[in-house]
Amino acid sequence: MTPERYLIAQAYNNAWANHRLLRACALLSSEELAAPRQNFFPSIIHTLNHILTVDWLYIGALEGDCPGASAFEPEIPFPALADLDREQRAADHRLIDHCRSLTDDTLCAEVRIPRYMHMQVEPTDRILLHLFQHQIHHRGQVHAMLSATGVKPPQLDEFFPSDPAEQALRAQDLAELGFTESMIWSDR
Repeated sequence: MTPERYLIAQAYNNAWANHRLLRACALLSSEELAAPRQNFFPSIIHTLNHILTVDWLYIGALEGDCPGASAFEPEIPFPALADLDREQRAADHRLIDHCRSLTDDTLCAEVRIPRYMHMQVEPTDRILLHLFQHQIHHRGQVHAMLSATGVKPPQLDEFFPSDPAEQALRAQDLAELGFTESMIWSDR
């Protein structure tokens, strides 16, 4: 698998995991979403918004238009889950599109991210790896917070196996997202 192919699959996996997690969170009331929880961010909705705003920061940077600190203002741009879900899907599609456009040259291209005291400059591949790890980390936190509610946390680790039985576990989700196995795994 080429590096580009790997990153495309990671972008689809990111969208799929967000879909599953947000679908589970949709079963909670707005009060449950905002309820204080033990975690890095103090609620499920706060953590979900953080996932989205970090997407905005890094996807914007990858596209050449980094919003900088304004990506985090306000800290919770979408207190309503339906609005957050819509915006997260849009960000997920931007990330997929970006990964589908990658080439050997663009994987090494510099990405500029304005920080408070300096300009961070990183190669594209490192930004993407960081972004995927960041999202996995915070989705795991939401997953753990869900376990303290009446909603069963969704399975988030059934994406990559090629076994038909494993593919069946994600078929409905992929259909809901408008994705197919061939979109994810085939060459452009």
